[in-house]
Amino acid sequence: MSNGASGGTAVAAGAGQSRTSRAAEQTARGALNFSLGIVILFALWWLGGNFIASNPQTASFAGFGLIPTLQAFPELWHLGKLQHAAAASGLRLGAGLSIAIAVGVPLGILVGRSKRFRDLSNSPFQLVRMISPLSWMPLAVLVFATWDGSIVFLIAIASVWPVIFSTAAGLAKVDPAWFKVARNLGANPVQMLTQIIMPAISFDIFTGIRLALGVAWVVLVPAELLGVTSGLGYAIKDARETLAYDQLTAMVLTIGVIGYALDTICALLIKRFSWHRGDA
Repeated sequence: MSNGASGGTAVAAGAGQSRTSRAAEQTARGALNFSLGIVILFALWWLGGNFIASNPQTASFAGFGLIPTLQAFPELWHLGKLQHAAAASGLRLGAGLSIAIAVGVPLGILVGRSKRFRDLSNSPFQLVRMISPLSWMPLAVLVFATWDGSIVFLIAIASVWPVIFSTAAGLAKVDPAWFKVARNLGANPVQMLTQIIMPAISFDIFTGIRLALGVAWVVLVPAELLGVTSGLGYAIKDARETLAYDQLTAMVLTIGVIGYALDTICALLIKRFSWHRGDA
């Protein structure tokens, strides 16, 4: 009996070490791929910048190059432009995305659970979904008293659809037998929602939020080009008008870095809080 227990412990320890080793290997490979990708991107950017600077016809645009862009960051940080622009855009993004989640998750659950509602809402939802978010701008300006309100509305109307459809698709995959068993055990609607539905579709909700974040981030910047005097979009417009091309590309790079970081956080949340164990 003792030998059997010792053998089982050794097997478990070996399996644990194997999983740790695989995780470390995957992390190292991911870090290597990330580093190589960034190096290649920056190398191409540097070559393109050198070509622009060496050509007399395009030398005035040398600020778009890699080195001038990187040199612009300390000045932008010292002046507070970078922090102020990122904070203003972050507030608008957070407000719009929060509205999209608050509206999209309940609607998605309703679409997934009610065939009648799904049949009635499918055509209107698909019609409104296909309208370009920025085409709502004239209407938003008339309805909302502030430009901030208009931008938040544009973000919400653009990002609500991935949340709705991902939530509905997740609920459609849930085995109906789960609901029958829960009802037989006396579960009320609140328990059905919190103990069955939400844990089962958490993966799909977070996936929808990740998609919505990407859409919202894309809509945010062009929306900030109109009317407002803060945010990353406005900073790009201001740099363009003052011909500060190095600051312009620095802001563009900042948008990419922040967007990548937010997407990475969403991917980690998908892996951490869902019961799926596949790749996000």
